[in-house]
Amino acid sequence: MAIVNVKDLLEAGVHFGTNASLWHPRQKPNIYGKRGSIHVVDIKATVKGLINAHYYLAKLAKANKTVLFVGTKRQAKDVVRDAARAVGMPYVAERWLGGTLTNFETIRTAIRRLDDIEARVAKPEYMRESKKIQARDGRERRRILRNLEGVRTLSKLPDVLFIIDPKHEMTAVKEAHRMGVPVVALVDTDTDPELVNLAIPGNDDGIRSIQAVVKVMVDGINKGRADSITKTAEEPAKA
Repeated sequence: MAIVNVKDLLEAGVHFGTNASLWHPRQKPNIYGKRGSIHVVDIKATVKGLINAHYYLAKLAKANKTVLFVGTKRQAKDVVRDAARAVGMPYVAERWLGGTLTNFETIRTAIRRLDDIEARVAKPEYMRESKKIQARDGRERRRILRNLEGVRTLSKLPDVLFIIDPKHEMTAVKEAHRMGVPVVALVDTDTDPELVNLAIPGNDDGIRSIQAVVKVMVDGINKGRADSITKTAEEPAKA
């Protein structure tokens, strides 16, 4: 089965870039031309980026590495959240909290606080606590969940970030660079592709486009895990 179906990409509008007046000069090799005032992405560049990213994430998944999905813009958040959950990977879909990578221990402290609140709430005697304490705990739990639910299982720095629109997620990109975490991203024509380690040129504003790209990443992760299971099954038993 082909990794990428060009017809599906075109139907999803992956090749539609941004207004030509907003283009980034380093995107020139990835631009096919213009349709009216809109740049058209060279679909061959998109396919190349998708295939490279697919195999890269497959390799990481095979080695049981962690991919942190990031997409907080309105068009991306639901797609990112659903995809990450489907493959059991962490995600940030609401708001990137400054320090998520660079101040990781503080993030872990907040998550441990969430675990503590939920453990106390689950005990029968908690019902004897005052309404004030219960309300306070409820507010704190909701606040932490809103910001950190997607990274709750992240016990160490991720091995790679997969980002929708690095220009929109610049704080995440800068933190990843600072911590030495590679970045794979869907990058539109208004954004410098050299911001990331592996760029997938394409439309990062359309929901269908984002869905098409994310699907290829999810397929890569699933392929890597399947290969890992197959390899384990084929290993001869020790004498």
